[in-house]
Amino acid sequence: MSVLPLVFTSGWASGINAYAVVLLLGVFGATGLTDEVPPALQRTDVLIAAAVLFLCEAVADKIPYFDSVWDSAHTVIRPLTGAVVAALLAGQSGSLPEIAAGAVGGTTALMSHLVKAGTRMAVNTSPEPASNIAVSLAEDLGVAGIVTFAIFNPVAAAVIAGTLLLLGIVTVLFLLSRIRRFWRRRARRRQEKRLAHLGTGWGPRGR
Repeated sequence: MSVLPLVFTSGWASGINAYAVVLLLGVFGATGLTDEVPPALQRTDVLIAAAVLFLCEAVADKIPYFDSVWDSAHTVIRPLTGAVVAALLAGQSGSLPEIAAGAVGGTTALMSHLVKAGTRMAVNTSPEPASNIAVSLAEDLGVAGIVTFAIFNPVAAAVIAGTLLLLGIVTVLFLLSRIRRFWRRRARRRQEKRLAHLGTGWGPRGR
């Protein structure tokens, strides 16, 4: 299927920022830069909705801890968007290629979403917000750059996306121990605070 490289790349990008993918593809199609984008993604209402949601994500994605909450809420949204965009790119409503493309896009989006969410959990173990902002900007620029590159060089873009996905999986697996230590320390501190509060309540004044 000639559209498979673009399907894979859009799936990978959707797992990181689904709204940016819909917005970029829609704009590229509406401006005539490519014939690969279906009319459904070029509709004005779709572009406006994608732009508004992209701005919301651009803010939410840079706030420590809230970005992880945002990621959790998008565990279904991003893979679903990846599957829908992939199916639309494949065309031929109800055909086997469309179903296969949807499966590829959705699965790839889910994998890249899990990498993104895991990376953000690791970044949130640092006390300062600058790292969240830097990682978020890198993700936004990466998605924009690779989706744009995919329009003109789909195979090369798919190779880059696949490499980044593999590197991301390895990185998250490496960071899992750090994430677990952070949450254990956090739970221990909360328990110590509760015990200290209970101890204060049972003191001379608490009686």
